[in-house]
Amino acid sequence: MLSKKFRFLDYYLVIPYLLLCLIGIVMVYSSSADIASQNGGSPTAYLIKQSLYVVMGLVVVWFITAMNIKILQSPRFLILFAAVLLGALLFVKLFGQAVNGAQGWINLGVINIQPAEVCKIFLILYLGRMLSQHENKISTDFFSSVGGPLLLSIIFVVLILIQPDLGGAVINGAIIMIMMLASGISWKKGVIAIFTIIFGFVLVVLPLLSRVAQSGAIHSYQLQRIVAFVNPFGTAQGAGSQLVNSYYALSNGGVFGVGLGNSIQKMGYLPEPNTDFIMAVIGEELGLITVVLIMCLLTIIVARIIWLGVRSADAYSSLVCYGVATFITIQTLFNVGGVTGLLPITGVTFPFVSYGGSSMLVLCTALGCVLNISARQARSRLIAAV
Repeated sequence: MLSKKFRFLDYYLVIPYLLLCLIGIVMVYSSSADIASQNGGSPTAYLIKQSLYVVMGLVVVWFITAMNIKILQSPRFLILFAAVLLGALLFVKLFGQAVNGAQGWINLGVINIQPAEVCKIFLILYLGRMLSQHENKISTDFFSSVGGPLLLSIIFVVLILIQPDLGGAVINGAIIMIMMLASGISWKKGVIAIFTIIFGFVLVVLPLLSRVAQSGAIHSYQLQRIVAFVNPFGTAQGAGSQLVNSYYALSNGGVFGVGLGNSIQKMGYLPEPNTDFIMAVIGEELGLITVVLIMCLLTIIVARIIWLGVRSADAYSSLVCYGVATFITIQTLFNVGGVTGLLPITGVTFPFVSYGGSSMLVLCTALGCVLNISARQARSRLIAAV
């Protein structure tokens, strides 16, 4: 049964995904070995962990691709998922491990779980189910048909925002917005919905953040990122050092790079060289040409996912594809934007390449859902042709 399903494996997704994971393993090792040794650790520690995460991700992709996707649409599964996620988001705010200024991690020993990451796949599955269930009513009675799911989704985003995790909140918010707009809502109501979200952010979220800041929950760490974005070289000895050293790395690398393992900026100058700034290290060691190659691989994945969504016969499959495409696209733009100074640094990892188990497993779950949809489409076309 499984062999029949894997006959329809979508290699336009699988091959770029595997290449990105292999590049990630190599570059995580290159970017972390020297610093790990200097800190008294094993130079292969991050290599082993990242390899383990990639293997775990492959198992997740295989499992989700092989399973009956109706299980993921089950109300019982989604209710349980929502309850566990809500509990996790409340737990991390109260007792979570603080990393890079955000109190959003649950330490499970082998892996640190970030509920904000898990929320992305939950929103894709949950909104895919709820919006497709009411697809005939959305165009005429949007708020009464999906107002409840929209409110619940916004609650999750606010809980992420107050960790504080602005990058995670914006990515989750973008998933909600794109899936809502793709659900069949009229363009007029879409514009109203967008402005409602904007005004809601200004009138509700910003005052809430202001109160949290006054209470001391938002520290100067987050504010420094904004200062560094506005004037990186003016604050090069402080808040702007991350971005300035990223510029140096990209400048040193040029078109072809200085060679694998020869990065200077990874030697204590760039913070998080194996996660947030791994693209800066890639740019320095392997040059612009490799950065462009990586972006092309991700573009192939996103374009293929959008194409699968366009030609899906059912609304659920289309919405899931659009949600996953939004997830990968926005996360990529945030990471690259932070590395190049086009956006404030938000601590967002680069898909499939950066070190991290939580991000890898969530991305692989999302990819597995798309591969499942692709296999069902291919099998349906074969049956129709016969």
